[in-house]
This record gives sequence, C-alpha cells and structure tokens, in this order.
Amino acid sequence: MFAEISLTTWSILAALVLAGAVMYIITRDRRKWTTRMMANASLCIALAFILSYVKLYEMPQGGSVTLASMLPIFMFAYVYSVAPGLMVGFAYGLLQFVQGGWFVHPIQFLLDYPLAFAMLGFAGIAGKLPDSWGMIPGILLGTCLRFLCAFMTGVFFWGEGAGEQNVLIYSAVYNGTYLIPESLICMAIASVPQVRRVVKQLSWTR
Repeated sequence: MFAEISLTTWSILAALVLAGAVMYIITRDRRKWTTRMMANASLCIALAFILSYVKLYEMPQGGSVTLASMLPIFMFAYVYSVAPGLMVGFAYGLLQFVQGGWFVHPIQFLLDYPLAFAMLGFAGIAGKLPDSWGMIPGILLGTCLRFLCAFMTGVFFWGEGAGEQNVLIYSAVYNGTYLIPESLICMAIASVPQVRRVVKQLSWTR
C-alpha cells in the first residue's frame, strides 16, 4: 500500500507534520515577548540577512556557504528557547525567499524557506544543557533539521538534477556540500570566547 503513495504525497505529509510540530510548539509556549526580546529578534534577523550576502561559495542550483548567516538565529534560540527561535527562524526564512528564492510547488516553498529556517530554532534545546557545552549541540541539531528539509525537496522536487545517480544520494551530497561547511563555520565562531561571553550576557539580561 505504501509503495503506491507518490513521492509528492510523501513530501506533502512530511511538510504538514513539520509545520504542525512548529505550530504546536509555538502556540504551546506562553512566553510574553518583551521590548528587549523583540529588539534582539529584529537585530538577529537583520544580522543574519546581511551575513547571507557574504557568500564564500554558491551552489549552482541553490544553497550557499556564507559567513555564518545562521549563527544569529542560533544565538537567539539559545538565549530565548525553542518556540521564540522557531518564530524568528520562520520570519528569516520568508526573508530568504524575498532575497531571491523561487518555488515550483507550495510544499517545496514551505520546506525550502520558512520551515527549513524555522528548524534552526531547535538550537534552543542547547540552552537547557550544561553551560560548558555552549551552542554546539544546538547548532548541530538545527543544521541537521534544516538539512532534512532541504534533503526532502531535493528528492521530491529537484530529483531531475540527479541524472543517472541515485536521487537519495544526490540530494544528501548536494545539500551536505554547503550545509556542512556552513555549520562548521558557525561552530567555529560560536566557540570563540568573546562570542560565548556575549551570549552569556544576553542570557543574563533576557
């Protein structure tokens, strides 16, 4: 029975599950947004947007290695927790589309932009871990979840680019080519003592 379900249908189901999870977490969180919190959210989105223009390498069919453009979203989520991080990531994903994205299907749009970048908000889970761990676990988790979204669109919507290759391997390699270096850059900068100090100061004043 499952073999008869098309890949597009699977992608729609996956997108709906992810969207449902994001909305559930956001609505479940009753945190009141303060003026400081909104200001920091705006600052992090703006900084991420600016850094996304500093491209170290750009892939031929979308995706690029930037100067740690995901890091401000990771930082916000780490300081303010998952639900606010999801909201900020979602907003940043919409800006990424405005920046020059394209879509061939509404589900592909969700997975490549708002949902993909909303996944970065799960980095807020690291805020509950021992302080000595820093943001590294959160960066790994957020990147992996964004990779999952990109992997699904690569399989379900951009598979023609695989040619004779296995579409699963093609999508994994293509999206890993830019997301792995991007995450390594984020982790390297997040490990700098001065950056960790700034994050701690934000945590104390939230």
